[in-house]
Amino acid sequence: MVEVKKPFGLPLNLYSRGFGSAHLVSGEHLLPNLRLTMVDAKGDITLAAAKCLKPTTDLERKLGLMLSRTFCVAHLLLLLLPTSILACDGRLVERESVYKSPLCFPSDPKRIVVLDASFGLGISLDAGLAVVGAPLDRMSDDTLRLRAEEAGVTSTGFVTEPSLETIVALQPDMIVGFPGSESMAAGIYPMVSQLAPTLLYTTIDWMDFYDLMAGFGGRQESVNAEVDAFKTRLADVRSRIPATKVSVLRITSWDFQVYLDGPVTYAPFEIMRQAGVTRSDYETTDDPSQSMKRPDWEDLAQLDGDILLYIVGGTNASAEDGRHEEVLASPLWQMLPAVQSGNVHRVDHANWMEFSGLSSAHRVLDDIERYVIGAP
Repeated sequence: MVEVKKPFGLPLNLYSRGFGSAHLVSGEHLLPNLRLTMVDAKGDITLAAAKCLKPTTDLERKLGLMLSRTFCVAHLLLLLLPTSILACDGRLVERESVYKSPLCFPSDPKRIVVLDASFGLGISLDAGLAVVGAPLDRMSDDTLRLRAEEAGVTSTGFVTEPSLETIVALQPDMIVGFPGSESMAAGIYPMVSQLAPTLLYTTIDWMDFYDLMAGFGGRQESVNAEVDAFKTRLADVRSRIPATKVSVLRITSWDFQVYLDGPVTYAPFEIMRQAGVTRSDYETTDDPSQSMKRPDWEDLAQLDGDILLYIVGGTNASAEDGRHEEVLASPLWQMLPAVQSGNVHRVDHANWMEFSGLSSAHRVLDDIERYVIGAP
């Protein structure tokens, strides 16, 4: 086991696998008496001190200017163990779904910055976490934004253009994000992890994310009860689903998107699948690597469901730039079976494309009950 003695209780990131050098990067000046200790069954070996270095990368220069701090690097030669584990005096998270796991986080974080305005924000608030910052600009979920503002959450900008300066000023003791994939997490982690311990969730299993975050907020029991109530409602809806084929289309300013009924899919469409809703052949797959299609105009004919749900607007301008009207006026749209029978319904972008947890999940079930079970 590797034990790190930290000055002022500040987090230090330790990356070590096998033999070789590990690097400690701190946002504070390292003190001459910083002790890096490796412990094994034979006893303690204290490895001396650290050397403060000038910033060398663009990232270090930028953060150095913003924080007025010197980045210091200590080199630790791993001599005893082929692998090492960082001693954690907070909460150790060891899950494949968390990027760079195992990682150490505060057991009771007080100043959390969330990087997304959907899963991360909604589920963190549901879990009772002390969220101080999140990207609230241009959110289409007005209910969640108002809830966040009432909780004192400061906007860090738009989700794809967050303000690093605002995040730094908020002085987070933990950063949380739901990128949903390893590749997305890899692009985010190097920068934000230098500001605070960073938890990036890399799968789309939103129920598991609830379980993880509830442990930080101390609401495990109540969150479990709310999840169980949703599952009970889901089972009830499934028992009443008719043998009706349903198509779902997202209209953006630049393309069409079809989220598929498959083994790995975005949360609202996973709920449809679990509720027993039948989709068209074009919208169904057994391939776990395929979760979305981008049909062209001619492919729209394959959305031959008896009912058509469509999504427009939100984080793109398709509700205001004329795209919505263009699609609905097209002869190719008018030829769709659900359009001809009058069973076409616009559903809320906030619930379907900015899915934020149980409240969104219940509203998706509301739409299924209203437009599928309640269809004439």
